[in-house]
Amino acid sequence: MTGNLSPHAHFSCTNPDCRKTYSLQTVIYSCESCGELLQVTHDIQELKKISGESWKHLFQERWGKPGFPYNSGIWSKREFVLPEQKTENIISSGEGLTHLFQASRWAKDLKIQELYIKQCGISHTGSFKDLGMTVLVSHVNQMRKNGAPIKAVACASTGDTSAALASYAAKAGIPTIVFLPRDKVSTAQLIQPVSNGAKVISLDTDFDGCMKIVQEVAKDPTIYLANSMNSLRIEGQKTISIEIVQQLDWKVPDWIIIPGGNLGNVSALGVGFEMLLELGMIDKLPRIAVAQARNANPLYLSYLNKFEGFAPKIAEKTLASAIQIGNPVSVKKAIRILNKFEGVVEDASEEELSDSAAEGDLYGLYNDPHTGVALAALKKLRSKEIITEKDTVVVISTANGLKFTEFKVKFHNAEIFNTNKKFQNDIFKSSADIKAVYEIINKILK
Repeated sequence: MTGNLSPHAHFSCTNPDCRKTYSLQTVIYSCESCGELLQVTHDIQELKKISGESWKHLFQERWGKPGFPYNSGIWSKREFVLPEQKTENIISSGEGLTHLFQASRWAKDLKIQELYIKQCGISHTGSFKDLGMTVLVSHVNQMRKNGAPIKAVACASTGDTSAALASYAAKAGIPTIVFLPRDKVSTAQLIQPVSNGAKVISLDTDFDGCMKIVQEVAKDPTIYLANSMNSLRIEGQKTISIEIVQQLDWKVPDWIIIPGGNLGNVSALGVGFEMLLELGMIDKLPRIAVAQARNANPLYLSYLNKFEGFAPKIAEKTLASAIQIGNPVSVKKAIRILNKFEGVVEDASEEELSDSAAEGDLYGLYNDPHTGVALAALKKLRSKEIITEKDTVVVISTANGLKFTEFKVKFHNAEIFNTNKKFQNDIFKSSADIKAVYEIINKILK
């Protein structure tokens, strides 16, 4: 079907007054002329040679197809992602194709039309970062095969980025350097890159401090930057948008709610929907809500001022450690998307995110704290009637709750202050005596 198609892509500056372009083979992360971030720009006219309906049919045909590379949710949409990537250089672990959890009982209790949770944490390393990392590492792998002198890949991380990069780079045989903020990531997140052989450097700073260091390191063109300011990451992450509508039989939900830290995920989500609309695969855009932890909420504060200014802040400690970021690099991209998508921003306190994560678990989920932030935003937007009873909502769950066992244990042990006791679940202790057991059962079932 795509045999006569010759799609291609390049980097272009996101500054509308600049728009300078660069080859994807160039080791570059921001525009040399104006300093703004870049984006991957596709030849839409070439892609339009195939109708929107035909693209949908092709993607349906490839969905879950066994065999490399279409067993990946990203590479089954390769023409929209990295069209000139050679199959033999793709580094994939079957990422994407994640479950869309239908939370109908909770939707009924919230008095909304329907609620879905996009379970991006059901992926190889347990987070949505796999989606972007398969693209970036595959691209680096191809550049190295073509003779580019790239010695290593590097990232700053609050946990999930480093896990994904270390895994995919290990599969490709590419050395990895990771910068983590000391004592600010969960044990599960810390041990993932260590186990995959990455060289982990623990810095006495926060994520923003790690980001400054890795940007300095990446000025060496032999060390390739893998953070989301590298727009290749966005190309994989934007497939979340395609998967959602595909799983909803190509119907667009009214709202998407997504946790926001460095804000590359917000940009990716919007870019995916823009591409679908331009190619005639959908007929409208959803509204987007970005959810931030109150202790790291610079975008929310800017939103309250109608985005007339943006001021970074020093992020305070939050249970939602992956979004504990006070100076997000993709803020301009995110604001552009929010303005186009009638977007809103909401924040959540530590108590709100903890309670919402636990409440969601009682409907069959197992939420990480970042998803808790998004679920808290859902409840607040519903209470304000910004989200209405007629709306269908999709919440993006960015990581696997199993990475945050300590968070779950602390909640149910009442070690997170001011949380709602009705969501806590005690473990009953009893002697191995049937009478004692029945006493507890009768108490439970009153």
